[in-house]
Amino acid sequence: MLIGLILFFTIPIFYLANYSQTITTEEQKVVYELPYPGILPDHPLYFFKAVRDRIMDFSTRDKLKKVELYILFSDKRAKMAQLLTYKGKIDQAITTMSKGEKYFIKIPKLLRTSKEQGVSPQQELINKAKASNDKHREIIQELLKSAPEGEQYRITEILRINETSQSEIEDLQ
Repeated sequence: MLIGLILFFTIPIFYLANYSQTITTEEQKVVYELPYPGILPDHPLYFFKAVRDRIMDFSTRDKLKKVELYILFSDKRAKMAQLLTYKGKIDQAITTMSKGEKYFIKIPKLLRTSKEQGVSPQQELINKAKASNDKHREIIQELLKSAPEGEQYRITEILRINETSQSEIEDLQ
């Protein structure tokens, strides 16, 4: 009786474990939730949001807080670029993604400076930066697929910035 119960519960578990391992998708999506971006650059009041972001950037002095802020800014711009792509506004999407990656490229230097000043970033923050960077790359590649041929060089440049950020973050460990 006991052996029957053990087999009854373990066989389905082994089957599910093996079954879930065999199912793979050709393109695996990065599991990282981007924040809600609010209004998009195609909105007339977006100017006020950009001014607010600059004020927040200027007023944040702590290096690690600034890293978190830059991750937020770049994540929001990545999501904006994704939404603008869905709307068919490829040129604005490329510009917005570029601005997001320009925020992100500042992150490794801030992390290094903070570490040199004796305040090492927590591993959780570095992992968040890596996951964010991976998600950005996924969005950039989506953008590359939907962009017209004349715009692909701009997206390739954004992808290069993303790869530079990735290698610099990996060097921190």
